[in-house]
Amino acid sequence: MRPDGPVNIITQNEAMRTLISRIDRIATTNSTVLLIGETGVGKEILAEYIHKTSDRSLRPLIKVSLSAVPSELLPSELFGYEKGAFTGARESRKGLFEMAHTGSIFLDDIDDVPMDMQVKLLRFLENHEFRRVGGTVPIPVDVRIISASKVPLEEMVKRKSFREDLFYRLNVIPFQIPPLRERRDDIPLLTEYFARHYQPDKKLHFSPEAMSALIAYRWPGNIREMRNVIQRIIAFSSGTVRKQDLPPEIVYDSSIDQIVIACKSCFLNKNLKLADVVHCVESNLIFEALKKAGGNQSEAARMLQINLSTFRDKLAKYSHETPKCLPKQKEHFPEKN
Repeated sequence: MRPDGPVNIITQNEAMRTLISRIDRIATTNSTVLLIGETGVGKEILAEYIHKTSDRSLRPLIKVSLSAVPSELLPSELFGYEKGAFTGARESRKGLFEMAHTGSIFLDDIDDVPMDMQVKLLRFLENHEFRRVGGTVPIPVDVRIISASKVPLEEMVKRKSFREDLFYRLNVIPFQIPPLRERRDDIPLLTEYFARHYQPDKKLHFSPEAMSALIAYRWPGNIREMRNVIQRIIAFSSGTVRKQDLPPEIVYDSSIDQIVIACKSCFLNKNLKLADVVHCVESNLIFEALKKAGGNQSEAARMLQINLSTFRDKLAKYSHETPKCLPKQKEHFPEKN
């Protein structure tokens, strides 16, 4: 996917081609769209694609990252405010919904919206009108809603952290975007694209070993991570990019390599008991998986092919123990499910 400029979807993956085909079928409608996918997977690019292939393409597309706006400022940011509504409101101001009138609005990170704001969004979605903060007059707007979530909203509804009625309002036409690790056939294509985009004058060639490592890597940050990695690689490379020119997390991504590096001391220490070695290997696997999963315990458990409850038990065990063969301090990860 292009990092900037006109919307252009770079893919040869069958699942992505099917997704684009389905998006093309509804692009000219006014239906509300929900994009679901991991961080960095390209939700904003697809929102732009939906807007620019719709009948609203000549009208504004307003983007807002809901997680980046403090919760107390969200109402005035989205709905605007009237003069004198609060200290510092010296004049009336339009909100983002009003600015998107006749166009589209992209509500990114809808899963991060606090409960009180969810109520306000629901009221707006029910009749497409709102009142500015401090205002009394309803303001109707014609706007297409494209929202995005990095987690399945159904799970949040079950946990009572997302309103069920709002979910149904947003989930009119949902699209699940596959992560990069599920479309590995796109990696050579994207590698070539980003290399040409950021250094069009450089003639770079990725060795078979380097390309194999890129394809094998899990890409927890998806397209965004890949774009940054390729940009970093080409800044220090010329001619052929070898495997050793890649970042360490890609070179040593395989489980065997990680275990050998992390547990080198226990493999070489002949005085350790078997239980200590097993302790070292298992604890390193637990924390390496958690690191690769960005602190997401469910994803780390899936990577290790064990139950989430088993993973949590082992994580709790090793968080309070420091085996002889594991002297390094473990990283702290906030709980993410």
